[in-house]
Amino acid sequence: MDIQTTGLTRRFGKVTALHSVDLAIPGGMYGLLGANGAGKTTLMRILAGVLPPSGGQVRVGGHDLTTSAGRLAVQRRLGYLPQDLGLYPDLSPREFLDYVGLLKGLDDTRARHRQVDELLELVALTEVAGRRMKGFSGGMRRRVGIAQALLGDPALIVVDEPTAGLDPEERVRFRTLLAGLAGHRTVLLSTHIVEDVAQTCQHAAVMAGGRVVYTGMVTDLVRVGEGATWEVTSSGPAPTVGVVVSAISRTDGTHYRVVSSSRPSPDAVPVPPSLEDGYVALMQRASARAHTVPGGLRLPS
Repeated sequence: MDIQTTGLTRRFGKVTALHSVDLAIPGGMYGLLGANGAGKTTLMRILAGVLPPSGGQVRVGGHDLTTSAGRLAVQRRLGYLPQDLGLYPDLSPREFLDYVGLLKGLDDTRARHRQVDELLELVALTEVAGRRMKGFSGGMRRRVGIAQALLGDPALIVVDEPTAGLDPEERVRFRTLLAGLAGHRTVLLSTHIVEDVAQTCQHAAVMAGGRVVYTGMVTDLVRVGEGATWEVTSSGPAPTVGVVVSAISRTDGTHYRVVSSSRPSPDAVPVPPSLEDGYVALMQRASARAHTVPGGLRLPS
């Protein structure tokens, strides 16, 4: 299901959470990257039909989400994993998924149970399918969450910050699972973790301050950091100009990796940027130009 938004706006009283967002999202895996408070969750809730827009147009799979009929049509083909999914701790994963399946209209008991068992296997929870979820780890709870999102074989899956707070092993497992789901679906991954998008998505949009500041190939984000990524070696305090991306202590001092539009110190050495450097540089540039460039910064895809 392709997604198209034009001039999408959402206000909460006097606060504007989304400022005229234009996006074209094709099928497959697509990343939505941005810091907390960038407007990602508001956009996700609109695309999931949970929240109506204040203005503009939004179409998902040809359906107009500014209408109740359009929202209902999309929700019938949607799998949604919000940032905070409320689970019933006294239920087992099998009981919870069976309950959600009923809510989704999966009335054939035998077919529903078969699908629940298949999803439990997919998310590697078969061995604990009968245990109460009150003792589950964060990663196990997220796997239950993605399983409920997959009930009914949805054409669109929207996941909001799915790996936040997970340990490295669970994050890798969850990213691999999400990437494997995108073959014949649209999977929209919203996160503030650059590595999650880097490891799963070819295309992405970046948001800042309720605006889209980048759309295109994920690898092209690296280019934003060209000429703005430096290494500073010092035995004294960290550089105060720019953003320190990393600091590694070595025998000759601390090696600081700094993203700055200008040389952060006289002895700073330019270095090739990484994806994270490009993202930080983009955020710096978007912040500096927010009040002078309507809609923010765009780079070619």
